[in-house]
Amino acid sequence: MFETLKTEITTMGSLPWEVVALRMAGAVLLCGLIGYERESANRPAGLRTHMLVGMASAVYCVLMLELVDRAGDYPDPVRVDPIRVIEALTSGVAFLAAGMIVFSNGKVRGLTTGASLWLAAAVGLACGLGLWGVALITTFPAIVITGLLKVVEDKAPPTQSSE
Repeated sequence: MFETLKTEITTMGSLPWEVVALRMAGAVLLCGLIGYERESANRPAGLRTHMLVGMASAVYCVLMLELVDRAGDYPDPVRVDPIRVIEALTSGVAFLAAGMIVFSNGKVRGLTTGASLWLAAAVGLACGLGLWGVALITTFPAIVITGLLKVVEDKAPPTQSSE
């Protein structure tokens, strides 16, 4: 019994554990960078939320890669569709992000936080797939957009609506 348990726990799938660990760490780090700005702006979904969304996305990706690798083990390999994981993840995180958007006192709040959560999921997916270039060239513009452009936006003269 102990040997079976030991074998089950220590046997990795098609990806070595070092690769899986690197992908998880990358998702946590890059999504943490995106979440840091939200945290510093004192938004409800900040550093930890973005890190968790990114890591969860990477986990789902790694699981999907394992399922695709094992497709031949199942009687109907057509049912093993990797796009379903991405679609489910995208809609699930969009639902979470939509919960961040609030309309009160005639103003919409939380749009940037919702969008950054959705983006963190995409970065997590890229990390989970090992698409480091996509993850990196997405993360750094996101930081510029959420952080630096906010400074420019705050300094711009307020727009007045014509009634």
